[in-house]
Amino acid sequence: MRQAYVDTNVILRFLVNDPPDMAAEAAQLFQAVEDGKVKLVVDDTVIAEAVWVLQSYYRHQAADIATTLRDFLLQNGIETEDKATLLQALTLYETRNIDFADALIAARMQKNGIAHVFSFDTHFDQAPGIHRLLPADFSSLESEQ
Repeated sequence: MRQAYVDTNVILRFLVNDPPDMAAEAAQLFQAVEDGKVKLVVDDTVIAEAVWVLQSYYRHQAADIATTLRDFLLQNGIETEDKATLLQALTLYETRNIDFADALIAARMQKNGIAHVFSFDTHFDQAPGIHRLLPADFSSLESEQ
């Protein structure tokens, strides 16, 4: 079975059904995926971009975005480098009011057993098991070792 990467714009056309001619082409591709004729590889960046466009341009709510993208990623024939981490990031984005990019970082940190992040961004304070430090606090991390 052939494998190819898919860009954000194809996924978005399919999900929002706009414009109709591109949406129809995208639907044909995803039907081929469903039929087992092709496998699509989805990069994490593509999901991050899709979240951003659905939220900022289409004004969809986080819960709707997370549900839609979760369902999309769980289809047979859709592959990612680390699907479990992407799904965890979508859950953090949906349930903890965290920007998706930060949610993806937090999910990767959790997966890798890293508890600390240097950031000015308070979104990290909402992620379970993640401890945000300010850059000036680097010495407190050294003392834990």
